Amino acid sequence: MKMKSLLWMGGVAALALSSPAIASEAIASKAGCLACHTVDKKVVGPSYKDVAAKYKGQADAAAKLAEKVRKGGVGNWGPPPIPMPPNPVDKISDADLKTVIQWILNR
Repeated sequence: MKMKSLLWMGGVAALALSSPAIASEAIASKAGCLACHTVDKKVVGPSYKDVAAKYKGQADAAAKLAEKVRKGGVGNWGPPPIPMPPNPVDKISDADLKTVIQWILNR
């Protein structure tokens, strides 16, 4: 009986660790996004909570963010104008980018 409980608890722990939020944050980290962004505070770039708030209610928010990530940009978050470099597909795949953007917008 103890073995079944341990196996069940291990399965629950594995599911918890593979949650979409954890997976999305891992993708963002691997792509280098977390060098400049965090979930809840400004570092170099805006926090993901601030990004989500800025784009809240916009039907095309995911497409706009994907374009900004791919092309990069500067001056979208006020002074000082800190540039965000472009992030090509070899840095973060389209599928991973979509996953991370949905995670950001759900903050």
